[in-house]
Amino acid sequence: MAHLPREPEAFGEQVARLLRRYFPDREAELAGPMDLVVAGRHLDLENLYRMVLRNPERGTEIVEDYLEKIIEGDAALNMPLPLAVAKPRIMPRIQPLSVFERLDREQVAHVPFVNGTVIVFVIDMPEVTVSITTEQMIRWSVTAEELEMISRSNLARYTPDLTVRVIDSKDGGRVAMLSQQDGYDAARLLLETLHPKLAPELDGDFLVATPARDSFLAMTIGPDGFNDRLKERISREFRRLPYPITRNLFLVTRDGIAGTTSEAA
Repeated sequence: MAHLPREPEAFGEQVARLLRRYFPDREAELAGPMDLVVAGRHLDLENLYRMVLRNPERGTEIVEDYLEKIIEGDAALNMPLPLAVAKPRIMPRIQPLSVFERLDREQVAHVPFVNGTVIVFVIDMPEVTVSITTEQMIRWSVTAEELEMISRSNLARYTPDLTVRVIDSKDGGRVAMLSQQDGYDAARLLLETLHPKLAPELDGDFLVATPARDSFLAMTIGPDGFNDRLKERISREFRRLPYPITRNLFLVTRDGIAGTTSEAA
C-alpha cells in the first residue's frame, strides 16, 4: 500500500498524523486500531481502510479527501439549515443495525427495515453528505416516517433513467446489474418502480443483493446452482467493499420487500 501501512493499527496512526498535519486545530487520538476520536467524535476507519486497500497507489490522496469531507461535514452539520432548503437534498441510505455499535441509536434519524438493516437519511451537499440527526428532525418538526417519504421521492428523481445491464447465465439464471457509483446504488432497492422495471427481465418476483453501499445486484429466483454462485460473490463483496450492508438477500415482490434468504426460499 503506497505510503500507507497495511497493519490496521499503523494505518490508524498514519491517518491521525495526517489529520493533525492538515487540520492542526482539531484534536485527534486513537481509541482503538480503527477508532479515531476527533474533537470527541468517534470515526470508524474501517471503510476508509477498505477504500485504500482497493486503490493503494492513491492511498494518501484517498485519506486526505476523506478527512477533508469529514471536516466539511462537521461544519455543515453546525450550520442552521431550514427544511425548505434541505428538503430537495434529503436522501435515504440503507445501513446495517451494527451501525449503532458506534453511533447512538437515539441520536440518528432512521426507520427500521428488513434483513437486520435500517434506513437512515442524509443531506446530499455538493461535496459531502451530512447525516440527519434526531435533533435536526425536532428542529424541523418532522418525523422519521416523513423523512422516509421525502427521501424516497428525491431518490426517484435523482436519476430517473437508470441504466440496468441484464446478463444471462449459462445455467439458466439472469442478473440485472446497476452501478451508478454515486453513493445510492444499494438505496435503489427502495424505489417503488424497481419491481415493475425489473420483473419482466427477471421472470417475476426476484432477489436483490446489497452487500455494500455502492453495490446492487438483482437476480432470478433460481436455479439453485446459479444463486449459490452469486451468494459466494456477494459474501466476498461484503467482506471486501467499503460501507458493507448485508450479505443476505432481499425478496422484491409486487407487494413489497421481504427480508432474508430463507424467506425468499
